[in-house]
Amino acid sequence: MAEITAALVKDLRERTGAGMMECKGALVEAKGDIEEAIVVLRKRGIASAGKKASRATRQGLIGTYIHHGGQLGVMVEVNCESDFVARTDDFKELVHDIAMHVAAADPKFIRKEDVTQDVLDKEKDIQRARALGEGKPEKMVDKIVEGRMNKFYEEVCLLEQPFVKEATLTVGQLVKTKIAKLGENISVARFTRFKVGDSQPAETSEPPAAG
Repeated sequence: MAEITAALVKDLRERTGAGMMECKGALVEAKGDIEEAIVVLRKRGIASAGKKASRATRQGLIGTYIHHGGQLGVMVEVNCESDFVARTDDFKELVHDIAMHVAAADPKFIRKEDVTQDVLDKEKDIQRARALGEGKPEKMVDKIVEGRMNKFYEEVCLLEQPFVKEATLTVGQLVKTKIAKLGENISVARFTRFKVGDSQPAETSEPPAAG
């Protein structure tokens, strides 16, 4: 077990924004491993973030990301509860990171609940036919399709996708860590992705609700 020094606690505080006692407790639990302590704090932060999920988000920022070469660009609206939080560097960084992620990962929807019924039905039909074509037992097909639909959501839903800068987190978990750190509910309202040559940009929106 590594020695839990004041410098180690300070380093963890600077990297996570958590309080001194929370950082010390996480380091004790992680036996002095700072990376594991970050995971501990994230898990706790994500749990506490759920308590704020019903609060209205009517402030926020519109952020943009233009990829090198100017061939790909994204505009995203991320909402929070107050103008004060919207002006913080942490919130601005989150908005930029989400815009960059959309550029890289090309999600089609914000979250699972936004996937349209026709898209769902089509994908389920594809996965059912695939499972049967692989010779899977009929009684197992529904379970196999359910598992593959979870993978489908990870591919097309922004909040379910692994964050491009840190694949151990989904974008949804990234948002929740910011909720825990900033103390306000945060939600992704909408985004538009433009690519030179595409006649119709990918676009999605939802009411400013819980993230």
